[in-house]
Amino acid sequence: MRVHVVSDVHGNATDLARAGQGADALICLGDLVLFLDYADHSRGIFPDLFGVENADRIVELRTARRFEEAREFGRSLWAGLDRDAVILGAVRKQYREMFAAFPTPTYATYGNVDVPALWPEYARPGTTVLDGERIELGGLVFGFVGGGLRSPMRTPFEISDEEYAAKVEALGEVDVLCSHIPPDVPELTYDTVARRFERGSRALLDAIHRTRPRYSIFGHVHQPLVRRMRIGATECVNVGHFAATGRPWALEW
Repeated sequence: MRVHVVSDVHGNATDLARAGQGADALICLGDLVLFLDYADHSRGIFPDLFGVENADRIVELRTARRFEEAREFGRSLWAGLDRDAVILGAVRKQYREMFAAFPTPTYATYGNVDVPALWPEYARPGTTVLDGERIELGGLVFGFVGGGLRSPMRTPFEISDEEYAAKVEALGEVDVLCSHIPPDVPELTYDTVARRFERGSRALLDAIHRTRPRYSIFGHVHQPLVRRMRIGATECVNVGHFAATGRPWALEW
């Protein structure tokens, strides 16, 4: 059995359409939407609306952790526009392309920049959306936990630690623990380019210690200090940033 895993697709529909080639299934761990590419400030919903110079400025403020200034700058740009309606329209356009690129079968969960309420409109037969749920593939049990934890970035699908922990708990014992965000380990949560720690989950880490899955697979941190490490019996693997690499991670057994 061979499964390909991707995360942090961020608008890369071209490579996504090829990501399942040679595999029995594709797993996608979220962040289909591209709002702003921190490596190329000309790509995404934000620069399409406000230009590259304004994208440069907001990235500069966020990288310096001046989040309140970044929010105020953003509010000034959105003045006079129906922010929610504009973003929703742009997200819908991206979702049409992303979901059309999914092969059959695909098993997917949400990232922190995704809009879960829209997914039922675009998930075609052959795409199974899972969050706090488990499936069996080739004799292994895969558990899925979508979304991110609350942060100063205030991305669309951030939830409380308690709500997230409840989803992890609902999985029980699994062979492969699939999530968008990593377990709360410094080496796995630090982004070397953004120069900050992203939020990881203590509940995921506790589940790894308690249930000892074979794998913990995740994305979210685009340029991690460590892409792969062991926690006891569990191999922890960062499978992103697919938008930049265009290459899926392969799991064979």
